[in-house]
Amino acid sequence: MPQQQRIIPLSAALLSLSVISHSAMAGVTQDVEDALNFYHYGKNGAVKIDLNTRFENVNQDNVKSPLLNGKPLPPSKQPDTANAVTTRLRLGLLSPVFHGLQGYAEYQGVYAMDSDYNSTRNGKTGYSVIADPYESELDQLWISYAGIPDTTIKGGRQVIQFDDQRFIGNVGWRQLQQTFDSVLITHNNQQLFGLTINAGYIGRVKTITTTTEGVTAPILNVNYKLGDYGSITGYGYWLDFTDPGANAVYFKSTQSYGLRLTNFQKPGDTFKLNDNFGLQYTAEWSIQSNYQNNPNSYTVNRYNLMGGLTAYMFSFQGAMEQLDGLGKNKAFQTPMGTNFAFQGWADQFLVTPDNGIRDIFGTVTANLDRGDITLMGVFHQFYDDTGNINYGQEWDFLASKKFGKHYTVLARYANYQANQYSTDTQKIWVQGNINF
Repeated sequence: MPQQQRIIPLSAALLSLSVISHSAMAGVTQDVEDALNFYHYGKNGAVKIDLNTRFENVNQDNVKSPLLNGKPLPPSKQPDTANAVTTRLRLGLLSPVFHGLQGYAEYQGVYAMDSDYNSTRNGKTGYSVIADPYESELDQLWISYAGIPDTTIKGGRQVIQFDDQRFIGNVGWRQLQQTFDSVLITHNNQQLFGLTINAGYIGRVKTITTTTEGVTAPILNVNYKLGDYGSITGYGYWLDFTDPGANAVYFKSTQSYGLRLTNFQKPGDTFKLNDNFGLQYTAEWSIQSNYQNNPNSYTVNRYNLMGGLTAYMFSFQGAMEQLDGLGKNKAFQTPMGTNFAFQGWADQFLVTPDNGIRDIFGTVTANLDRGDITLMGVFHQFYDDTGNINYGQEWDFLASKKFGKHYTVLARYANYQANQYSTDTQKIWVQGNINF
């Protein structure tokens, strides 16, 4: 198992924010807002600043190699423990609205203060991977038009997030987020019982490591509100990866369809039984098959089920997600999704194994101090899609504290204990964030 690592003094520096009084911080925040005259995402335009400093530690044992028929690498070839101290700055400018038109431009860049890690771009392959390269880029550049009733048309490089981001998301946990060169039309008709239609086309993906992937991808997501009972969503995503010279390869080209019924999109969503108790639920089925230039022929399914209970400030959830697999390059994949949020924070299943995966997990969450403090614990048990192969298990823990609207400190811990898949992996994160 990974040895315990002592968190470097950055953690103490970040967590020391907790001793700052609320009144002092509120005064500083108001002074900043008054001086810069923020109107965040309003009709008068806005300036956005997001500063995020993070320490991340990754420690792995018995890393295996496909070149050795899945056997562990010799001790001299095992990756060294990775340590990264990085600071990310996002700086954006939103224009005022002019005859229904509005534009946005955003820069993002990462500075690595401690770079003893494999960022996938720095050539330090002797370390474990932490996918936060020392890079900078034009993160977003889009223009939108809202002159048609209940409709917004947005074109350019932008963030797209659908539902729980399983299929389309920005991978927001990493320092550099994923964006899409795309056109997206959103029609939100509240008079028609809360019908929201998102239809668009993606022409290129800008990944979390600043690489690009060529794709031609029509996307459709239709959501219908069911009042207090939640919502039902139908979707279709047609992904045709077109650039074999980049990271994209043809076997990632798939077409996916699905139905999703849920009352849980974000923390706090619940079907209230009374003032202190509520129910949470999700039932989702998806089907995926090869598409366009994919050389394989197959059809696989995905099942996503969750039931939960909220009691006062606590939430208890039991869930199962299964992605089927029929062999090499024939498993259910979500290459444009925020996959960090699924199947454990240790990131052992960002790509679905050839034999598929069944993730059975439970989550306990406590929201304290009127929601400003969040504590979470998650346990995962992983199998193949038949339940016959025990991949391993994982414990995940999180603690975060908000100081008003703009300041947050957070710590995460993930410990994956391998059985018949991958390798023992421990990850530690401590970070502080300032967001205006």
